[in-house]
Amino acid sequence: MKNTAAIQLQKLIESLPQETEKSALLEGIEHLLDNVISAANWWQNNSKSLSKLPFQSAKRIYDVLFDGYPIPIPWMPKKNSSSNIKNSLDELKMKNYSNLYNWSITDKSSFWQYAIEKIGIQFSKQPKTILNITDGPEHPIWLENSKFNIAENCFRATGKKPALIIGNESGEINHTSYEALDKLSNRIANGLLNNGYKPEDAIAIYMPLNLHSIATYLGIIKAGLVVVSIPDSFPKPEVVKRLELANAKAIITCDGYQYGGKFLNVYERIADLKDVHVFVDGDTELEGHFSFEKLLGNDHFSSLQQSPDAFTNILFSSGTTKAPKAIPWNQTTPIKCASDAYFHQDVHEEDVITWTTGMGWMMAPWLIYAGLLNRATVAVFEGSAALPVYADFLKESRVTILGTIPSLVKNWRKSGLLEKIELSVRLFSSTGEPSNPEDYLYLMHCANFEAPIIEYCGGTEIGGGYITGTVAQPASPASFTSPTLGSSFVLLNGQYQKAPLNEVGEVFIIPPVLGLSQTLLNRNHHHEYYEGQPKGPNNEVLRKHGDAYTQVFVQEFETTYYRCKGRTDDSMNLGGIKISAVEIETILNSHASVLESAAVAITDDAGGPEKLVVFIVGDKTDELKSELQQLISSQLNPLFRIFSVEIVNSLPRTASNKVMRRSLREVFLKKNL
Repeated sequence: MKNTAAIQLQKLIESLPQETEKSALLEGIEHLLDNVISAANWWQNNSKSLSKLPFQSAKRIYDVLFDGYPIPIPWMPKKNSSSNIKNSLDELKMKNYSNLYNWSITDKSSFWQYAIEKIGIQFSKQPKTILNITDGPEHPIWLENSKFNIAENCFRATGKKPALIIGNESGEINHTSYEALDKLSNRIANGLLNNGYKPEDAIAIYMPLNLHSIATYLGIIKAGLVVVSIPDSFPKPEVVKRLELANAKAIITCDGYQYGGKFLNVYERIADLKDVHVFVDGDTELEGHFSFEKLLGNDHFSSLQQSPDAFTNILFSSGTTKAPKAIPWNQTTPIKCASDAYFHQDVHEEDVITWTTGMGWMMAPWLIYAGLLNRATVAVFEGSAALPVYADFLKESRVTILGTIPSLVKNWRKSGLLEKIELSVRLFSSTGEPSNPEDYLYLMHCANFEAPIIEYCGGTEIGGGYITGTVAQPASPASFTSPTLGSSFVLLNGQYQKAPLNEVGEVFIIPPVLGLSQTLLNRNHHHEYYEGQPKGPNNEVLRKHGDAYTQVFVQEFETTYYRCKGRTDDSMNLGGIKISAVEIETILNSHASVLESAAVAITDDAGGPEKLVVFIVGDKTDELKSELQQLISSQLNPLFRIFSVEIVNSLPRTASNKVMRRSLREVFLKKNL
């Protein structure tokens, strides 16, 4: 460490309050070398003392300690620590994580066979091959000729072990064993068939994440039917759109539940649906629909054994047109979920894993498979994770792996919610939005700087992540350290050349990767992801994704760090929910004062969640922002909040008349941030 910085750090520590453990913090300062490794080791050696300081005091020390280093490192893997990756390295006789990663992409068949064995997937008919790419990387055949049922594989843990811990805003916490969840999902599978539904029929779930929705999800798949995932916050027009796209035969919902201290009436929005069967969990008076109990049969069931490419779940992701993409997951997708969780989130059988998500979003099925296929316990909270009762839930459930989104972390920091309890968390994970480094250092402070944050980014059509972190590498807040095992990507600049270090590049995935979508219900899959895309540096076939990252190299750790810089297409990410600009603009344009509009997502240089800014050509009124907010809340999603309304004379357009949203974004940033 530079002498001037060491002196500055010493003075800063000496100025701390009298009760601070100054002697421990001062020890060894004079021996710090001028490199980030020594700074990281000093921070880790003093993490307990630093965690006792108020966050802002610890942050000042952090800033001085890592001043001048592009990537600060507040967490290092401890020597002789145990992890799934470390155990795999020992088992495979590999020296380091780089060896494991390189093997995972140069011999994908062997890697995925190994991953499947570690997770413990059981087949009724063994695969002929793990991977067949005779038809090229765009059309791989995974687990050729095999038969199995992925939901059935979720019940290999000891029967009495807790499978689920369910909490709610009333403070109730209930445990459900693997045996009980298995039987309940069997009752639902039998009930679906007894009601005349047949394998491959699509059944929608429009419920919060709770015991009945999880059991219903697994029961549908056990019976060979297909889940249609619809967020319970969506208004009726969005629900109907997704029912039609999936050709759903029924929708299973609830009367409502407590969210944010208020009763959220879910069934009320779709009470007049006529074209599909509606089953309602709750005590509400039904209007020509059926109670949830009608779905319950006996608790013995033989799961339907299906091919790997059998659809299990239809989810939705917005593109750049009005209709959302209808993305089928098949039986291989959950293996990707469980593999990412096993290696990157380091899920063990004794873990309690949770994620702040809803049943309609991909992280809900991801969480189900990440936990249950790895024989861990899944904790879910029915309600708002911004309330104090959520902190009590984390404490009482003894959650060890906490997954969340950056906007919620910002809320926790503002309220101090996590400061009021002693966390059992040994690892955080984050997905859905770009993260703010300072907010995430704060999150580490809440766990005594002992729990790393595993950044995780992917997509619905990926079935998990393509870039992440590991517990085998030094971790930095809001930074990624590796492509997910078994996958690879390249970063290309505007000229489709490999982006130099420290520059922003667009992500292109190199197929094949287990879990990647291979079809869409309402789009041409090839056109959406492959058509017109450049070749990779080694002439590889590339698949478009639409994200951009800054790449930073820290030589001392032989690790490449990545920072998320937002999306390159016209989609945005609001509170962890991906939505196309066109979908928002269609709603805005229905307002009488709006001639035309453009919606853009704004993230400042510090990173963090995207903010929705709308540019309007039309008449400005005092009520315009609130009226536009009401339109978006009622017709699209109440979770989407307008940050700013900008009145402009015209929208900038390309020669082909496309709105230049990137130009609008740059104008706003120069003006306001």
